[in-house]
Amino acid sequence: MLRWGVLSTAKIGRDFVIPSLQQAANGTLAAIASRDLARAQALSAATGAPYAFGSYEEMLGSDLIDAVYIPLPTSQHVEWAVKAANAGKHVLVEKPLALKADDIGQVIAARDRNRVVIAEAFMVTYHPQWLKIRELVQGGAVGKLRHVQGAFTYHNVDPANMRNKPELGGGAIPDIGVYPTVTTRFVTGQEPQRVQARIDRDAQFGTDSYSSMKVDFGGFELTFYLSTRMAARQSMVFHGDKGWIEVTAPFNAGVFGDQAFTVWNQGHSEATTYRFPGASQYRNQAEAFARAVAGEPADIFTLEQSVLNQRVLDAYYRAGESDRWESV
Repeated sequence: MLRWGVLSTAKIGRDFVIPSLQQAANGTLAAIASRDLARAQALSAATGAPYAFGSYEEMLGSDLIDAVYIPLPTSQHVEWAVKAANAGKHVLVEKPLALKADDIGQVIAARDRNRVVIAEAFMVTYHPQWLKIRELVQGGAVGKLRHVQGAFTYHNVDPANMRNKPELGGGAIPDIGVYPTVTTRFVTGQEPQRVQARIDRDAQFGTDSYSSMKVDFGGFELTFYLSTRMAARQSMVFHGDKGWIEVTAPFNAGVFGDQAFTVWNQGHSEATTYRFPGASQYRNQAEAFARAVAGEPADIFTLEQSVLNQRVLDAYYRAGESDRWESV
């Protein structure tokens, strides 16, 4: 049983990841750390974690845990991933791992130097719906793929929320732009060549609050839009010459909508819907990570994949500033 410690009391950890660590067949929630001991103790009591630490450093120095999950603000991910690795802990770190692709090199070096497992928490790549979509698209279910279309939006104007603080890595692109990007790469097994982008920044906070992207993969293109100032919507469509696939809740399956997708034929006269009741992408992620730590076969999201994905995000920002195609 992999003994997990959670570095901070962040909402995503409380609401999504901690329950998955508790449900995992090969792991257990051992400890919570916070810079405020009372907060750590409160969350430990609420979740049944046996230990609470009043500093991150104290947790990393403890022999009571084997791995840490890091849901800190994006600007702190690289720093604490490296510190955790140097303390001999395995690391699952929230996406995006870094603010720039070049920053990930030091995390790779820490992983290799300390012989630990480190992975960026792209939970979608562990969901059976995305594994099936990958199988269908690469198996020719939609014929020749020509276009992928996506959207991910929500409405958040809370000035205290880190998503509205650029100095902490806030903004739509790092928070949700990662998802249309990573799922398209995951499904197709291909890498983008160049991107165009329109990026609008919020007048109050300075974060990128709306953007639209055009991503050239060579044989097909991905277009999508993002916003932190629009009504909530999620969508991904994979469209080929023989059919198309529409995903009901591509990123927060089971929360935003049904865990399902539909495959339509060329004439829109036949449809097959695949459903995945009870699937938990967060639990699958936790269990795959623990298998990797144990040296068992496990398909986890590697740091090398993190570099490739972050290079695309870096290109979005360059394209938004230059108003022209930018190479990835």
